[in-house]
Amino acid sequence: MPASNQPRVIIFTGSSCPWCGRVKQYLKEKGFRFREVNVEKDRDGARELQRRHIMGVPVVLIGSHPIVGFDKVKIDKLLGIKR
Repeated sequence: MPASNQPRVIIFTGSSCPWCGRVKQYLKEKGFRFREVNVEKDRDGARELQRRHIMGVPVVLIGSHPIVGFDKVKIDKLLGIKR
């Protein structure tokens, strides 16, 4: 999907989270751009997750749809990735 047509993707991560690295690698392999927000270093990012009542990482925010964890099926569906 061309970058200009792709929805906004934000990944909320933590420094010692192995699944965070896996989801970032997966999106890179599929050619998607994203913004990473490390909630340990970014207080506003941490507050955003608290506001949504989400207490863990990774969280992939695609448009306005949060996906908690590395859920390939949901990520693929929202980004139109064919399996």
